[in-house]
Amino acid sequence: MDHGFDVDLAVIGSGPGGQKAAIMAAKLGHRVCVIDRLHMVGGVCVNTGTIPSKTLREAVVYLTGMQMRDLYGASYRVKSDITIGDLLARLQHVIGRETEVVRAQLLRNHIELIGGMAAFTDPHTLSVEVDGGTQHRTVTAAKIVIATGTTPARPPHIEFDGTRILDSDQILTLDHVPDSLVVVGAGVIGVEYASIFAALGTRVTLVEKRPRMLEFCDPELIESLKFHLRDQGMSFRFGEEVASVASSGHGTITTLASGKKIAAEVVMYSAGRQGATARLDLPKAGLTADDRGRLVVDENYRTAVEHVYAVGDVIGFPALAATSMDQGRLAASHAFDEPANELRDLQPIGIYTIPELSYCGRTEEDLTSEAVPFEVGISRYRELARGQIVGDPYGMLKLIVHSETRHLLGVHVFGTSATELVHIGQAIMGCGGTIDYLVDTVLNYPTLSEAYKVAALDATNKMRAVDRLTSVIGVD
Repeated sequence: MDHGFDVDLAVIGSGPGGQKAAIMAAKLGHRVCVIDRLHMVGGVCVNTGTIPSKTLREAVVYLTGMQMRDLYGASYRVKSDITIGDLLARLQHVIGRETEVVRAQLLRNHIELIGGMAAFTDPHTLSVEVDGGTQHRTVTAAKIVIATGTTPARPPHIEFDGTRILDSDQILTLDHVPDSLVVVGAGVIGVEYASIFAALGTRVTLVEKRPRMLEFCDPELIESLKFHLRDQGMSFRFGEEVASVASSGHGTITTLASGKKIAAEVVMYSAGRQGATARLDLPKAGLTADDRGRLVVDENYRTAVEHVYAVGDVIGFPALAATSMDQGRLAASHAFDEPANELRDLQPIGIYTIPELSYCGRTEEDLTSEAVPFEVGISRYRELARGQIVGDPYGMLKLIVHSETRHLLGVHVFGTSATELVHIGQAIMGCGGTIDYLVDTVLNYPTLSEAYKVAALDATNKMRAVDRLTSVIGVD
């Protein structure tokens, strides 16, 4: 490494992508610094996004007792009057612990954490406005990773006031559980928060300009989710654009382009995310961001400037904490010529709605459009002893299997522990396994994992029926 620089690698941002890039470079023996505001250590992920929303979800599932209503009746509650205080106590505890974990990880890998905001002064030099705003510090680096993440996009015609009209970061600042809520935008964040508040008893209306929600997921799973959310009293307005949102001390009126008006106590506007690059002074590094503040990278996460990399939400889809971590590892490995592999086709997608859903691999639509012959095996939690024990009669697991090679091509799960269960299918696909492994193996009983065996037998029985009739009828 050229020792004319202060550090071998400077990482801007301490979220999942930045952390893992810094740690990978440190493990390879390089001098590394991470620049971020000290109150945002761990990034949006730990402080306002992933971890808070999942903690909130867990608190809601527990305190409402909704998981057990199938067993103990519809009126079952763990706590009848759930306050924001109940929810925030758990939130602060988890965020505090996670922040400490991130700091400890950086410290034990001898990575300097510089508290402040970075901007480029030239392609190798960063000027850091140190927390408090009175001093500047200059850092030169041989390589730089931009991992600044995103902020909620705020359309100019919406007047966010922080009390009645909120973005997804501000939703955690509510001082009470609202009676009614309009959520604009049925992306992952919008649908997750909508389902959390519906579980708390809030009357939620979800408005989305596209005809479907979460269209990258299996339509059958999404239909199950929508059925559930309607059961919780949620209303959907698909194919609808928001013309305006007005608020007063008493509530809000959301007016749709079609002329409909929706009254609600609070509106959460979740209209995508904006790359947090405005303060970086990118032109001084020879870089430009797109109209949503995002950076374009190649397959190694390198930007148009050879020694500058970008990872995480700031480069766009899939914008998940899990994928961002892997991108950080890969970018640092590439920057310092360390061989590294990426299993891009096997990245799982987890959506923490109530109930949650997760998938890995291909969808039926993908395979049909590519004319790949497949069979589907389905298992329903209500048929599993563990499904009855945990009070989840609606969950389901779907396997997609190649009809000729018998390879597992995709796994789609809806219900309790979906985001955990998906990894079994992911592991089998990653090892090139077939459906026969699941038919032949013994799984613990009673478990939800048994859904794999039931679904595998379902698919196998269908394929056997086709084979039997094919030989009788003589179809090619």
